[in-house]
Amino acid sequence: MNSDQIKRRLNVILPLAIVDAVLLVPLLLHRFADLDVPVSVIGMTHGLLFIALVGLCAKGAYDKLWGWWFPLVTVVTGGPPGSIVGDFVIRSRLSRPETA
Repeated sequence: MNSDQIKRRLNVILPLAIVDAVLLVPLLLHRFADLDVPVSVIGMTHGLLFIALVGLCAKGAYDKLWGWWFPLVTVVTGGPPGSIVGDFVIRSRLSRPETA
């Protein structure tokens, strides 16, 4: 497992997850607080980013950079929360020293 390759992939996933999380907030506010937002545009963009996040996480799992838990947690949490937490978990595992 090449840690530089993993970090490069995560450096693509994390910014997408952050943007997707920012887009998710007004959608949730619209749903629960009846906030007037352009749901069709924000919703479509969030949906496309969700698909991209799941695809990138699944590609990394397929390439054996991380386990299949990462795309699964991304799907279960609706995208950004799982991707951000997964990124944090993988980066923390990479920063730990290897034990013999």
